[in-house]
Amino acid sequence: MFQDALKDAQVRVQAALDAAMSDLEGTIAEAMRYTCQGGKRLRAFLAMESARLHGVEPDQADRVAAAIEAIHAYSLVHDDLPCMDDDDLRRGNPTVHIKWDEAVAVLTGDALQTLAFDILSDRRTGDAEIQAALVSTLAKASGAQGMVLGQMLDIEAETAGSPLNLEQITRLQAGKTGALIEWSACAGAIMARADPAPLRQYAQALGLAFQIADDILDIEGDAEKAGKRLQKDEDAGKATFVSLLGLEGAKVRAKSLVEEAEAALAPYGEEAHNLKAAARFVISRDA
Repeated sequence: MFQDALKDAQVRVQAALDAAMSDLEGTIAEAMRYTCQGGKRLRAFLAMESARLHGVEPDQADRVAAAIEAIHAYSLVHDDLPCMDDDDLRRGNPTVHIKWDEAVAVLTGDALQTLAFDILSDRRTGDAEIQAALVSTLAKASGAQGMVLGQMLDIEAETAGSPLNLEQITRLQAGKTGALIEWSACAGAIMARADPAPLRQYAQALGLAFQIADDILDIEGDAEKAGKRLQKDEDAGKATFVSLLGLEGAKVRAKSLVEEAEAALAPYGEEAHNLKAAARFVISRDA
């Protein structure tokens, strides 16, 4: 049932993204559409399931899902640049700066970021109060209090030349990876004017488990399935959850976090079965 729900989310969010970009033309439009293809769409799925739990209309949920996937896509384009993580492969395809050039990649990321806020500020996403709440919270989650902060901490750690400790890397990843996952899971509650606290607790555990699983896949994964280069962090001597906890310790910690995430969903009962399955999925995936 979870896999069916995930596939449904992938189809729905792609349709919403295509609709949001339907009037765009030229190289920037081509690069944006190229960037928004493929991927697990976990963030979109979380936004849609959060919305379903709170009785939010699917059309509204799809728009919110498209917005978070646009932000995620922008972050990947910029993260892949030579001045950041310097990757030439993403989702099994050449990264934007390889297929085009660095200027196109920078502008593509910029355009996808602004597209997200354009989607959220449209009346079809909700009334003015809901629009403002979604825009404000996503700005914080994706900016200098969230994802961008995490990326900055990552860059500073590399230039400092001394590996981070467990507390530092947990803080880093809570921003770089966890902030957008948390926003996605809370989006439905925001749209329904409900208390997002249980979903926030769920997402914080899920986001950390997701990153630990990524670190494990970087060691044990298959580059072809992952669609990107692996073992870069190990080669660069960067601290990861695996380097700090050991491979088996990281697996134990990830499993514990999944249990925490599932427990946080207790207020929703059986209606949260897909979100529970998503938590288990993040540590069992092979890409």
